[in-house]
Amino acid sequence: MKKVKNLAVIGLLLFPWLAQSQDYTFRVLANKGTNEVKSGDSWQPVKTGAQLKKGDELRISENASVGLVHVTGKPMEVKQAGNYKVDDLSAKVGSGSSVLNKYTDFILSSNSPEAKKNRLIATGGVHRGVEDIKVFLPESQFGQVFDPTVFVSWGASKASPPYVVSVKNMFGDVLSETVTPEKLVQLDLNDPKYAKETPVLVEVRSKADGKSNSTSHAITRLTGERYNEMKKQLDADLADLKEETAFNEYLKASVFEQKKLYIDAIASYEKAMKLDPQNPTYKEGYEEFLLRNKMKTDK
Repeated sequence: MKKVKNLAVIGLLLFPWLAQSQDYTFRVLANKGTNEVKSGDSWQPVKTGAQLKKGDELRISENASVGLVHVTGKPMEVKQAGNYKVDDLSAKVGSGSSVLNKYTDFILSSNSPEAKKNRLIATGGVHRGVEDIKVFLPESQFGQVFDPTVFVSWGASKASPPYVVSVKNMFGDVLSETVTPEKLVQLDLNDPKYAKETPVLVEVRSKADGKSNSTSHAITRLTGERYNEMKKQLDADLADLKEETAFNEYLKASVFEQKKLYIDAIASYEKAMKLDPQNPTYKEGYEEFLLRNKMKTDK
């Protein structure tokens, strides 16, 4: 009986903290444009990471949008200009809950000013890359990929375009070569050239000078039981992100990153930026992703 009473006391002590931690209706994860929120009597600019509470009002400007995640974990994007009561938006979310809350916390903490400050301290501040061509892919031991659509991008400090993107097998045989003036190519690992090869090795060189080369990066498709287990996890975690929108792709990127599927995360960031190229949240989020996972260094 004494143990039960103690548990009851602990529960009462914790209740105010739990209530306070959930004292919001939405959290803002993406923001484009000069949007505002009214809490009480005053209007204030919307900021990424802000909490929208019961009784608040949201104002969306022209050609703007706000990406929200409900307290239940359900995502919502508001894109039509106008005024919206937070209570009315909440009523549209629907029943049930989502596992996306744990990824929401990760997004906000990873992109916070404090996280950026800590990253700079940990890496010693500003670094300058030594590679003429730096491919933005993870080191080969983290090169596993779930989806066959792969985006390969790079930075070139000295090398000039056009660039040659080579895909090779483990024996060094060239499976394909793509010449491009851009710094981005898309690969389909379902292509018959690659379908039976895993891993494949990706390299980029400058065709203009014939000397500048990137290091080689291995990309390994998940297969068999590992693929089936990951599919089961992703089917559950991405259940509320089936619609192809920039905001959903942004949320997907955090899911993939947490599962160490960095190449899949890259694909989601690239899709988000393509679907909504004017949204700074996605560009900044991608940049921070590359930096914190050491695929890119600060300029």
